[in-house]
Amino acid sequence: MLNTKTIDFSKFSSIRIGPIVEVALIENDVVPEGHMIVGSANNVLISPTPPPLMILSKEYDFIRLEDDGLHIGAATPGGRVVSFCKKNDIAHFEYLSKLPGTLGGMLKMNAGLKEYEIFNHLIAIRTMSGWKQKNEIEFGYRKTSIHEVVFEAVFEVHPGYSNERYEMFSQMRSNQPNDPSAGSCFKNPPGDYAGRLIEAVGLKGVRQGSMAFSEVHANFLVNTGGGTYSDALTLIHEAQKRIKEQFDIDLQCEIVLIDQKI
Repeated sequence: MLNTKTIDFSKFSSIRIGPIVEVALIENDVVPEGHMIVGSANNVLISPTPPPLMILSKEYDFIRLEDDGLHIGAATPGGRVVSFCKKNDIAHFEYLSKLPGTLGGMLKMNAGLKEYEIFNHLIAIRTMSGWKQKNEIEFGYRKTSIHEVVFEAVFEVHPGYSNERYEMFSQMRSNQPNDPSAGSCFKNPPGDYAGRLIEAVGLKGVRQGSMAFSEVHANFLVNTGGGTYSDALTLIHEAQKRIKEQFDIDLQCEIVLIDQKI
């Protein structure tokens, strides 16, 4: 029997958009077929008509030191990892405090800040098909070849938690808007910045309904209150269109669009 949970994505997702739906729970390593994983819904934009969705249950929210490394469950929030590492004097996880979401989503997109990426100190991940070593996974800037649900991962353990690094990452994130958003809207194209391009085509601060490209940082699509999926999509397509016309650059979404039709 599949356990489910009712989630109101207009409250649960970081951009505060989405319907109220029954979401399947992944328990005991059983992944329901035909469902899409949404994690903590931080870098997603969910339409009013999503496909069947699923999330990891609380059994995947854990962190423990073992002989072969630091084991972290895929439903563990970044903030919890940082607290554990501070308490146990473990280095290289300080930046996670400023990345929203849980480990599974961070691994899937190789999340990070500048040169600090989740894959830097990864040893292996565990999925339905068993353990996969880091060298069996393709990865690059904000992308990986992970197409299965990740249950947990194991990382190298290096001593030396750094308050200085923690403060540096806090400063790097201080230029981000406080309005609800799904994080960076577009990936930075090679040698350029999506925020600069959005500004260059005159879209910084531009609104569609209650959605806008933030005045604080143009690459953040923010919800000023009651924003809709269709308003968000209109702004995304407008930015891609203008930047293609003006710079011949195909801007790729960093936000994952979740819709039955996609």
